[in-house]
Amino acid sequence: MSSDVEPTQAHDARPRTIRPGDLVDASTRRRAGVFRRAIRREVSRLNERRRIIAIVALALVGGVLMAGLWGRGEAAGADARAYWAGARIWLAGGDPYHPTGPFLPYVYAPWLLPLFTPWALLPWDVAWFAWRGASILTLFWTVDWAYRRRPIATAVVLTLLAFPIAANLDTGNLTLVLAFMLWAAQFVGPRLSGLLWALATWAKWVPAPAWLILAPRGRAWGLVWLGLAVVLSLATLPLTIVQLETLFGFGGRPIRLDYLVLLWAAVPWVWRHPDPPWWLHPREWPAGRTRSGAALRRAGTASAGWLRTVRREPDVAAATVRREVGARVRQFLRLGA
Repeated sequence: MSSDVEPTQAHDARPRTIRPGDLVDASTRRRAGVFRRAIRREVSRLNERRRIIAIVALALVGGVLMAGLWGRGEAAGADARAYWAGARIWLAGGDPYHPTGPFLPYVYAPWLLPLFTPWALLPWDVAWFAWRGASILTLFWTVDWAYRRRPIATAVVLTLLAFPIAANLDTGNLTLVLAFMLWAAQFVGPRLSGLLWALATWAKWVPAPAWLILAPRGRAWGLVWLGLAVVLSLATLPLTIVQLETLFGFGGRPIRLDYLVLLWAAVPWVWRHPDPPWWLHPREWPAGRTRSGAALRRAGTASAGWLRTVRREPDVAAATVRREVGARVRQFLRLGA
């Protein structure tokens, strides 16, 4: 009996060799455990009714957008093709504002043409794929940022803006790109923030009100860059006159609902603002009206006092107004900091 046991004991006492396959199996098990924990965490979050509603709404909006873009096919991209053709015609020494062929005229400032040139050097099929693909990916990134902070509100805003977003993605219009520029202007330094706003504003004046949601220093730099844009337009005055003639001679246009996509650029300001204005909260509307009435009464009292001072001492009143306005402007733009 002892002779039968000894070989077994000797065999069990041998050190176990680790094969490369064992290490691979252990690594695979660890990764599988990480994936299982991540999936369980996400599934547990789906128990929240608000997130389920938001996900369903976003899925419906995204499905409708994708179906529309797929259905349009080759008919899409008319506006992007105008930018592409305008830059190419300009490089060839032609007039981008009066193109020949199946192209819409280029209607933006002449000094903006070099910004389109690197992209316009691509063949049209590649350029259109890059333009639309970059727009969709950037839209997804902004939606992800907004959804992580306020899922229900993000779903509601995207549902309301579904048509303007689809229209811009369909035609390749620059307005959606300008909305992304205004979005980015709220996350960068003051110089770049002002530059992005100035470029968007000079391309289409509709983004001008976004100046109010920039950081104070960004507002100041925005005015500086906008002044430089005026100088560049004056330096290219003959072409600027042609541009304005082309722009205003386009004929009657329907109501531009696609411009509503610029409202998407206000999402970061509202989502990150510690205390958004009362008119963004329906529950605060009754109290907001009361506060607005009180503010109007205070403004009326202050105006009446100022008018009395003007009648009695006009020089003192004018100096006071200049001082107060200057102080408010410096505070608004943080020029004294």
